[in-house]
Amino acid sequence: MKDYYAILGVTKNASKEEIKKAYHRLAHRYHPDKKSGNEAKFKEVNEAYQTLSDDKKRSQYDQFGKNFESGGFQPGPGFDFSQGGFGFEDLGDIFEEAFGWASPQGFEDSRKGQNIEVNLEMELAEVLVKQNKKFTINKFIFCQRCQGEGAEPGTPKNECIVCRGTGRVQKIKRGFFGSYTQETLCPDCQGEGQRPDRPCNVCAGEGRIRGKEEINVSIPAGVDTNQILKVVGKGSAGKKGGIPGDLYIKIIIKKHPDFLRKGDDLLTEVLIPYSVAVLGGQITVKDIEGKKLMVDIKSGTVSEKVLRISGKGITHFSGFGRGNLFLKVIINVPKNLTREQRELLEEMKKKEL
Repeated sequence: MKDYYAILGVTKNASKEEIKKAYHRLAHRYHPDKKSGNEAKFKEVNEAYQTLSDDKKRSQYDQFGKNFESGGFQPGPGFDFSQGGFGFEDLGDIFEEAFGWASPQGFEDSRKGQNIEVNLEMELAEVLVKQNKKFTINKFIFCQRCQGEGAEPGTPKNECIVCRGTGRVQKIKRGFFGSYTQETLCPDCQGEGQRPDRPCNVCAGEGRIRGKEEINVSIPAGVDTNQILKVVGKGSAGKKGGIPGDLYIKIIIKKHPDFLRKGDDLLTEVLIPYSVAVLGGQITVKDIEGKKLMVDIKSGTVSEKVLRISGKGITHFSGFGRGNLFLKVIINVPKNLTREQRELLEEMKKKEL
């Protein structure tokens, strides 16, 4: 049985950082391209690192030892899968091995910047027309000193000794059906295939630093609450010139004191005098933009009747046309009457009006 810890010269309690440092030291010593190199030793060191640098594989190696080394796991009588055995993730690896399913995880660009999501609050009236919004976000930004390369200006980059410039390494996978290999990004150069002689003094080789950026975004008319707008490339900067992430803007529309939005339509309540409800007439209302509208009220209008005014709602997201404005009529029943008003109503009451 191979002792991966002894191969790397570390203890079983070694941290990931200690394992990585030991691997780099030995990989330099045994690299086949060097005069003092040893290809067999180099492969052995690489195999040990691929197992111990992976939390899951290291755990299996520590637990099953020889069975892990022989390429399979043979449970003893009464073995309980719930007591430290293989879980659903391991079964997924088994099926991947048996049926040739490829895992896309190993091919994800680890240099790609993270996506960012921000909330943007807007007034209801603002969504009627396209808006340009400026705001500042904290994120990883492009390092100006090294131009995102991660190397000190003028410093050459050399081929990565681990992947020999390919950016890929072969990772050994083990399961019920034996050993197999899977190609993954090189853990040493993060898929770049090169390493600088001197990392950038500002970004420590990452090609990015923490900073602030002012974002100017065009918000289309007609947006609604919880709608998410995607701005490509405005997320965090990627490592060493990697692709930046995207910015996702979640729209939050503030509640309006007078108007309720339903899709692209607006609903509001209007008070009308009792006399106008009975006899008919015109009233003045204001739309969402604050403009005055003259509205005809037919005689005999009852309370809570809904009137529609076309084209005075919210602009459609397409940018063409608007929804409707609905007015819910509420008859204003006066509580404090003058003597003259009361006498008039008494006369109307006698006539059953």
